[in-house]
Amino acid sequence: MNEEIRTRIAPSPTGPLHLGTAHTALFNWLFARQKSGKFILRIEDTDPERSRDEFIDDIADGLTWLGLDWNEGPERPDSYGPYLQSKRLKIYQKYAQELLRTERAYPCYCTPQELAEERKAQMVQGKPPLYSRRCLKLGAHEIKQFINEGRKPAIRFIVEKKTLKFKDLVKGKMEFDTGLFGDFVIMKSDNRPTFLFAGVVDDYLMKISHVIRGEDHLSNTPRQILLAQGLNFTLPEYGHLPLILNPDRSKLSKRKNPTSITQDFCKKGYLPEAMINFLALMGWTAKEEKGFWALDELINEFNFEDVGKSPAIFDQKKLDFLNGNYIRKLSLGELAKRAADFLGKNEMTKEKEKFLCALSLVQERLKNLSEIPEQIEFFFKRPAGFQDILVAKGSTREKTRLGLEESLKYLEKETDFGRDSLEQTLRAVAKKNNLSPGEVLWPIRVALTGKTASPGVFEVLEAMDKKESLERIKAAIDMIK
Repeated sequence: MNEEIRTRIAPSPTGPLHLGTAHTALFNWLFARQKSGKFILRIEDTDPERSRDEFIDDIADGLTWLGLDWNEGPERPDSYGPYLQSKRLKIYQKYAQELLRTERAYPCYCTPQELAEERKAQMVQGKPPLYSRRCLKLGAHEIKQFINEGRKPAIRFIVEKKTLKFKDLVKGKMEFDTGLFGDFVIMKSDNRPTFLFAGVVDDYLMKISHVIRGEDHLSNTPRQILLAQGLNFTLPEYGHLPLILNPDRSKLSKRKNPTSITQDFCKKGYLPEAMINFLALMGWTAKEEKGFWALDELINEFNFEDVGKSPAIFDQKKLDFLNGNYIRKLSLGELAKRAADFLGKNEMTKEKEKFLCALSLVQERLKNLSEIPEQIEFFFKRPAGFQDILVAKGSTREKTRLGLEESLKYLEKETDFGRDSLEQTLRAVAKKNNLSPGEVLWPIRVALTGKTASPGVFEVLEAMDKKESLERIKAAIDMIK
């Protein structure tokens, strides 16, 4: 193993940065930073049909938003680059030829149809679907015939039957019977490497000391160890993190839950601090019982011994709770700054003092920043069309009208528009007119905000201009008539 700690994240740019990839990136980043090592971003873009440049940008943007900076990557070249696999094809071809030269691999001319028929026949016989090695000892005549047919060979690695053991950083001692693998393809017929082969070559040449990835890659590890041994490569240490599942324990997918870091979390108003906290607590348990962790604190606390072996469950309610907590911790100025991305050129931001006042009213209620425009709109624009929600549950139109009219009389005379004074006044109105507090306070709040859920009526009255408040109550009285 290399003395310097070097970890990596190697996503395929076939979609936006996935929640699971970000989870893996975080654990790699924490370990590298804790050990004063380096974190590398490598892009596995050897699938030309599915890889997209916009997804490379999305991956970089998502990691940057989370605060997971990398030491080496596509736009930060180093002596171990390039960091795009599509630009390393000659390197893979070179090492594939080395395996052919040492007779650790061989060309395979089988067509996809032939391979499918072979697997089907094996399964009918109750045998594991392993490659039959029909191309291992081809003669010159057979090879010439295949070439004349236009067949282009893939390259298969020869798997020797043995028991392969290694110690996983998370799961502990692991043992595999390589006789169950069969000879596997390392170079496709189009001269492009498979994921298994390219990863082994890149990890070695980039001096990756620790390969930390999701548990879904565990079955790939023994094959990659065999490849590394076949090429006389120094082996990295391997660690496989628990998968993230839906609440019903099905595989996390965008059909059931949000999964895109940029589209589903960043652009919907989640804070990177909350996302980091959320990701860290999926699969990792700190020794100290503490619900909220800053990134710097996580660097010091993280330990593979505290990573669980069981799958982590995606809990939307927990994420919303964490995000709401972090929003409440923001200063009003910082909240306004972050809210700007969700308001754009909205007229509300032009009245700075009023805007800050409105934010202060809703800050305690926010689950994410994208809710801000809708939550504060009432402060800048008179509500309309709220007739159906004006009457409190269990009350009547007559009682609602009485409560509004009597409240208006007292509020017009009120000189102290502080919340304590307002509360005292309005509760007295309710008692004097044999109304419940809700029969007075509910219609006033609806008159002011046009909503069934909003900041408290006393807070809104205090924050809103007195003249504007009275005008809205008058409008509600006209509406109830």
